[in-house]
Amino acid sequence: MSPPEPCRSADPGRRVGRRPPWTLHAERHGLANGSGVPGSAGSRGLGWRRETQRRGTGGADRALRIVLLGPPGAGKGTQALRLAPRFGVPHIATGDIFRANVDRGTPLGRVAKRYMDGGELVPDDIVIDIVSQRLVEPDCRHGFLLDGFPRSVPQARALSRRLDGLGTPLDAAISLEVEQEELFGRLATRARADDTEQTIRNRLRVFAASNAALLRYYEQRGLLVRVNAVGDPDEITELVVARLEDLARPLAERRPVEVALALIGGQNSTQAARVAVH
Repeated sequence: MSPPEPCRSADPGRRVGRRPPWTLHAERHGLANGSGVPGSAGSRGLGWRRETQRRGTGGADRALRIVLLGPPGAGKGTQALRLAPRFGVPHIATGDIFRANVDRGTPLGRVAKRYMDGGELVPDDIVIDIVSQRLVEPDCRHGFLLDGFPRSVPQARALSRRLDGLGTPLDAAISLEVEQEELFGRLATRARADDTEQTIRNRLRVFAASNAALLRYYEQRGLLVRVNAVGDPDEITELVVARLEDLARPLAERRPVEVALALIGGQNSTQAARVAVH
């Protein structure tokens, strides 16, 4: 096996050899080497990169890294296809990249297929690595819109650790919000022949139970952006765009009430109240 590509440590004068986590996980799950995995000898051009400039006002680059959350029937796919080109970032549907890895027979795809063929859930470390492999591609340099992931708090934490540790943190978690009865009506019109009302409602209850914890996680990190997803799709898109553009503005440029709302979102309501008054 070729030696691992060195990566820059916190000390600029020191370089260390460190294999990407997806290489280690592929080996741990039964693959002898990580060929074809980003960071291996077969794909040295890929790898997590710490950005020094971000796209935005004043000519500086300001990356926009977003996860799109919402129940089935909320319109995530519709909004993702509209929002990604608006911000010049790729729309990454995790279901698509998961199937692509399996179909192409990549090392991680083979591991995932082994679990699926056995009727087991694919472990979170493999899911995280499949997503991470996609996020190192060149078109993600200035950000991404991640659709369908994370689906649980452990996955969200793992994604945050991966991004935060590399200086490329998430910017926002957009939650498309729709009332249960509205969701039921949307899903009922596109249900399979064997779907019953009870099946659809149970699917929504299961999602709501797991999604509540995920929303709390992002709310505690000050990243959650709730958007009413009922109405004309164009108007919903413009509402999301307005919220995201506001996030790109530093606090110093915002009106006092905007600063207050931003701080409340970061769970500092006392300080927010003071700022709003003065």
